[in-house]
Amino acid sequence: MDFEDLEAIKNIEQLKYRYSRALDTKSWVEFADTMVPDVTATYSEYLTFDSRDTFVSFLANTLGTRVITEHQCGQPEITVTGDTAVGVWFLADTTMIPEDGMLLRGSAYYHDRYMRCSDGKWRITYTGYERTWESVAELSDLPSFRLTSNKWAMAQPPPSM
Repeated sequence: MDFEDLEAIKNIEQLKYRYSRALDTKSWVEFADTMVPDVTATYSEYLTFDSRDTFVSFLANTLGTRVITEHQCGQPEITVTGDTAVGVWFLADTTMIPEDGMLLRGSAYYHDRYMRCSDGKWRITYTGYERTWESVAELSDLPSFRLTSNKWAMAQPPPSM
């Protein structure tokens, strides 16, 4: 592995971390910039998307300010071939909908494809994951549970894309 490949791997790692941060902070413009316009995505076997616009729109509508998410990606296995790359990532995620009293936790493995674009930035061309497990709990079943901070509790709705 040469210096260029190591640099590409570092850039791809930062891309995936930015993808997760932008998703969890609902920074939809920044999230969209992590992907090419014709990105494809498959989440489990249920959700498939064939463009960045449909993918981002779905997530922005589904994971609005009433939904709190945390996506932790790690253990990257990235292989670079020139201006393309593939990667496998471990995912641990939490989704909470306080007003519905729902807490979801899960684990999966992302399988991504990347491309170095004409501006020199790496972007995702395909992303998808396969769940290894998922659980759902009612917050009312956790008597000591208290949400002591929520960035979006007082926030105005984000501007639409």
